[in-house]
Amino acid sequence: MREVSVKDITNEIARLCEEACCHLPRDVVASFEKGMTEEKSPVGRDIFKVMCDNAKYAAESGIPACQDTGMAVVFIDIGQEVHLIGGDFYEAVNEGVRRGYVDGKLRLSVVGDPIRRVNTNDNTPAILHTRIVSGDKVSITVAPKGFGSENMSAMKMFKPSATTDDIIDFIVETVSKAGSNPCPPVIVGVGLGGTVDMAALCAKRALLRDVGSSHEDELYASLEAQALEKVNKLGIGPQGLGGSVTALAVFIEKHATHIAGLPCVVNMGCHISRHASAII
Repeated sequence: MREVSVKDITNEIARLCEEACCHLPRDVVASFEKGMTEEKSPVGRDIFKVMCDNAKYAAESGIPACQDTGMAVVFIDIGQEVHLIGGDFYEAVNEGVRRGYVDGKLRLSVVGDPIRRVNTNDNTPAILHTRIVSGDKVSITVAPKGFGSENMSAMKMFKPSATTDDIIDFIVETVSKAGSNPCPPVIVGVGLGGTVDMAALCAKRALLRDVGSSHEDELYASLEAQALEKVNKLGIGPQGLGGSVTALAVFIEKHATHIAGLPCVVNMGCHISRHASAII
């Protein structure tokens, strides 16, 4: 049994909050560079150039790549051979978010109650997803989620008789309705199966995949490619100003489900798709 202090988790989360907001993943930046050559619209190509410059400046200056530094979504996989010591795990996670956002001078966007709307002034509580896995490590990913894109997400309960075309059409419809609101070119996370909550979690995890990757299952890889092609034919383009690249990727994650249902959640991600990871 390996002991891990929750203080180490706090320190890593604080660091990852700042890193995720200021240092975009290399695969995301590479997709911007690719967009400068593949986008057919001259205005769209200029926007991709600005996106590249913004990512570079954010990394060099330590200033967030976007003014909406989001709500902290934290994924933690805890090895079953790990014994957490030194305090309350949940509070340690929130303390990490608190330090990362307050000390890092990131925008504080969380209200403590959805109706009363009073700001917590430290961007807590975080949205925390944990899994118990094999091994003796703690794996942490912090994915700040802005709500320009989050607000454009959608859910549909398909009947089991739904076809793959029905699912693709729903994905395309969701992106079309979103228009320029999620700051395209978007990254689209899709969760299929499970229950409503599991489908939503699968969609959120899908946004963590590397741009340019494909699903390991050929069926779902094909669905991703078909959906991406149709989304990019919408013509929304970079920042909604028209063009051939409306989405950088469509990622699908699946889960076993009930014989009577087929939940589908589309979680929209903006072009910067922030996330940063560490292993303790």
